Amino acid sequence: MQPTDSNINHKTQSSPYSHTGSKDLAFIITVDTEGDNLWQYKPGDAITTRNTAFIPRFQQLCDRFGFKPVYLTNYEMALDDSFVESAKEWLSQDRCEIGVHLHAWNNPPLHPLTGPHSGQSYLIEYPEEVMRQKFDTIYSLLQERFGITPTSHRAGRWAMNDTYFKILKEFGITVDCSHTPGISWSRSYGITCGGSDYSNISPHVGLINGVLEVPMTVRHTHCHPTGSLKHRLKSLIGGTTVWLRPATESSESMIWLADKVHKEADCNYLEFMIHSSELMPGGSPYVTDNKALEEFYAKMEALFTHVNNLGYRGQTLNDYQKTAIKSLHER
Repeated sequence: MQPTDSNINHKTQSSPYSHTGSKDLAFIITVDTEGDNLWQYKPGDAITTRNTAFIPRFQQLCDRFGFKPVYLTNYEMALDDSFVESAKEWLSQDRCEIGVHLHAWNNPPLHPLTGPHSGQSYLIEYPEEVMRQKFDTIYSLLQERFGITPTSHRAGRWAMNDTYFKILKEFGITVDCSHTPGISWSRSYGITCGGSDYSNISPHVGLINGVLEVPMTVRHTHCHPTGSLKHRLKSLIGGTTVWLRPATESSESMIWLADKVHKEADCNYLEFMIHSSELMPGGSPYVTDNKALEEFYAKMEALFTHVNNLGYRGQTLNDYQKTAIKSLHER
């Protein structure tokens, strides 16, 4: 099934925020909480969740700064007893949030798709009723396992369309963080099509079908702050994107981006992301061994220190949407 609206276009209300006067600055940490090294997954492979043993160290890092990570949790991690036990303790102490993360290709009910590609399927490729059934599975599982009613969400592989937003609204999801402004996933294939094209999406918050969209902190630049001379010349000519993601960015790049967004008059948040599997040596293509893991933590600590010094304070997606929705409605 080829989705007709994977290239999302929507009109969002302008941001209500301004640097003039007092302004709460939110640092939102999002963790795609999922199985080990899914980049290398092939149909039929067993999906392991060994990375769950490495998450407490990250939680402790966040605790040191008073930041509250949002663990956007998918099917296999919701079934992992060790993660559930730890996260329930953190939830009881208001140290984190649990949200929905859905990988359609292994989230029941399984439904066959045929098409020209052999990638991991997007939820938006399925008929609407199958989309709804798959969402109900993970939503209900999170309710059962964590004793909470999820209100936050990020799509697997970043893919959203109007039907998906409608389903989020039906289930009472109030905030989504799937948009990556300036980035097209159209060449990242599922089974029948490529992913969503966010090339022209606003980098600021807005309402879509009653759901608050809080896009990833991503900005396009023609003057990349770090890297080799060749890399900087390439960005000068063709431009490049920088985002708050330590797997793909240096600490210098992320700090540069934080400073750039901090100067924007109409944005009061920074949104950071990792995958839980990046917290484990060998759990991703980005963190292959213990040395790489220590470098990964050094980058995160440098960024966390910097945004804390800028005055940003930790908020979950649910915390943030409460004040953002109020501000949008007051305009």
